[in-house]
Amino acid sequence: MRKIRYSRLPTERPNPASRRLDRLTPLAIARLMNRADRGAVRAVGRAAAPLARAVELTARALARGGRLVFVGAGTSGRLGVLEAAECPPTFGTPPALVQAVMAGGRSSVFRAKEGAEDDLADGARQVRRRARRGDVVVGVAASGVTPFVRGALAEARRRGAATVLVTCNPGISRSAARVVIPLAVGPEILAGSTRLKAGTATKLALNTLTTAVFVRLGKVYGNRMVDLRPRSAKLRARAAALVGELGRVSPRDAQRLIAAAGGRAKLAIVMARLGVDRREAARRLAAAHEFLGRALTGKAGGRSGRNLAFRPTSAHGREPI
Repeated sequence: MRKIRYSRLPTERPNPASRRLDRLTPLAIARLMNRADRGAVRAVGRAAAPLARAVELTARALARGGRLVFVGAGTSGRLGVLEAAECPPTFGTPPALVQAVMAGGRSSVFRAKEGAEDDLADGARQVRRRARRGDVVVGVAASGVTPFVRGALAEARRRGAATVLVTCNPGISRSAARVVIPLAVGPEILAGSTRLKAGTATKLALNTLTTAVFVRLGKVYGNRMVDLRPRSAKLRARAAALVGELGRVSPRDAQRLIAAAGGRAKLAIVMARLGVDRREAARRLAAAHEFLGRALTGKAGGRSGRNLAFRPTSAHGREPI
């Protein structure tokens, strides 16, 4: 493997705007960092086209029974873990569908294991344990050259999985993955601390990726998360409000329908709007490939007709991390 020249990486260079950082007042530091963070948002905007390609690639893979696996080290790895953890409560997905592989294992989510990112062989080994043909493996590496991530992506390609790389190094070769998402955030206010602008831009990009994927797969109606899992007081209240509003029923009837639907807000909405029982509502949702709008109108055409039918993954494969 060619030696990495870390001093040449854009994520390692000092930022001229913060050369007097240690002499600034707290207010000046706050303002300086806020200005820098605006650049992170703009960087994600410039990467909209490759982000869209990654969304299409991932949505099609999941529709065919594949899974999404994030791989990273340090801050990048923790952001992948966060994204994977948030998908089940937000979109009602099974835990095995979106997974995260963290260099150094579970304990490194909470305590840094800096040397773990240099283990190229372990990156490949972890992907062998989890990924298969038809999956999508998303490497998350601010520098773009993290050995653990490089090993994971190489192994993913060998196994027939599609690959995506999210990086803050715009100079990285486009051959590093099938889709490379370059986030050109520039040097950090605190030189080399990629938990700052790089982390912010990466979080925004991963938010965009998963949200757009599950919109494409029918997990959203309008701008509402109709497949949420109501397993807390807040989510139960949200589900009841959704059923009441979209099902056009009273709060009391909404609660009753959610109970009759086994806690599935989307199913309860169909029951309410169409005046059918749980079995018929489930049949209509299945015929509409789980798209609520199609189930309510009985139409499969229009712009939404270009969306994809979601085929739930089996429980095959290890749990996240």
